[in-house]
Amino acid sequence: MKLQLYNDLSGIKEPFVPQEPGHVTFYACGPTVYDFFHIGNARPFIVFDVLRRYLESKGLEVAFIQNFTDIDDKMIVRAEQMGVTVSELAEKFIAAYYEDADALGIRRATRNPRATEEMPAIVGLIQKLVDKGHAYPADGDVYFEVDTYPQYGKLSKQSLEDLRAGARVEVDERKRAPLDFALWKAQKPGEPAWDSPWGMGRPGWHVECSAMALHHLGETIDIHGGGSDLMFPHHENEIAQSEAANGKPFARFWIHNGYLMVDQEKMSKSLGNFFTVRDVRAKYSTPVIRLFMLSAHYRSPINFSIETLDHASHAHERLRNGWAEIAFALRARPCETFPCAPDGELRKALFEARELFDRCMEDDFNTAGAIGAVFDVIHATNVSLGRPGGIDYEAVEEAAVFLRMVDEVMGIMQIDPDEPDGGSETEALIAERDEARKNKNFARSDEIRALLGARGIILEDTPQGTRWKHSSP
Repeated sequence: MKLQLYNDLSGIKEPFVPQEPGHVTFYACGPTVYDFFHIGNARPFIVFDVLRRYLESKGLEVAFIQNFTDIDDKMIVRAEQMGVTVSELAEKFIAAYYEDADALGIRRATRNPRATEEMPAIVGLIQKLVDKGHAYPADGDVYFEVDTYPQYGKLSKQSLEDLRAGARVEVDERKRAPLDFALWKAQKPGEPAWDSPWGMGRPGWHVECSAMALHHLGETIDIHGGGSDLMFPHHENEIAQSEAANGKPFARFWIHNGYLMVDQEKMSKSLGNFFTVRDVRAKYSTPVIRLFMLSAHYRSPINFSIETLDHASHAHERLRNGWAEIAFALRARPCETFPCAPDGELRKALFEARELFDRCMEDDFNTAGAIGAVFDVIHATNVSLGRPGGIDYEAVEEAAVFLRMVDEVMGIMQIDPDEPDGGSETEALIAERDEARKNKNFARSDEIRALLGARGIILEDTPQGTRWKHSSP
């Protein structure tokens, strides 16, 4: 593997080599569980899922940690609005996250730590910062003193002097400087709280991620990911507090996905263009959503609209129908009417497509270019199947192996690993219809055709057997 990743810390592409051979430590910021997650959240979840899958496909063991923020200001406000406890709110939306993420084909993390279950690690990290002179208590709160960490701003490429000049002057006189941020917040009446050396309270948002990453992955992790909106101040603060505490680099690679826009505007409830994943997956299938999310480079903005989703739906239709043609040819291989014949053009196309796929994925995880290679394989194989004179079954099988590998990494086709065609129930019904036709039970044959037609499946009877494909949505 010759993977190059753009590192937001250095501002350049760098060769990615795990610090421990064969093992990758990967932390991705997870959801604050106060509501159903929206389509913008789905982008990093899918992108990092595919990056993890890709690394694993190269034989690397990936320890993938994605946290749940289950205590913060938003949680407290929403719980009060709903008339439930913060813990009840968290349980409801953690369950909802798993339901939606599972439906999107997002593989579960190695572990999903919750902030409320990590208090010893959080309090220990804050105490370490206080002991080293990087943090100071103030009336039950604890603040990180930014001036004690001169490298502050190195991720977002902002100088400490410029940040000081642009900082808002806050009313809170307990802070030594406007840039200082809360590590621990003293309990307010009615709020959930935990014991600490500074009194009852709860952690600040930024310190939660640092403590969980350090606890589960060690002092220096290979990859830290999140949305572009988290780069400053969240990830900047994570770096400052983690490196000030341990004196070691916190993360070797920082990767951030671009914004998701809705009809070229920022998604906002006030604009009426806010969509949860539940809204979207009620109308579009998992592979369509994943294909849409991966059709642009992860660092580039992507525009969400009905038109772009419909375009992804039609593209997915071409993929699944192309796969159906390949699977049909492989099932029909023993048939004498399908003779074998070498196809040099197909073999050349397969070689070039595999090279393109690897080249794109290794070049800063360019899934958009890699998907182009998938369509090249589908097109070249289907053209080959339509040529007179026979089929190069070995090459077609190579195409099938390539497509299965791609689907294992990207999840854009949903090929059933136990069936050659990706539709075991469909095949069972087709087999039943073939038997009914053989027995002249045309009523049952027509009934099955109608049933499959209602599911968007078109049948074509040929001398080699029954072909099927998906109709347009």
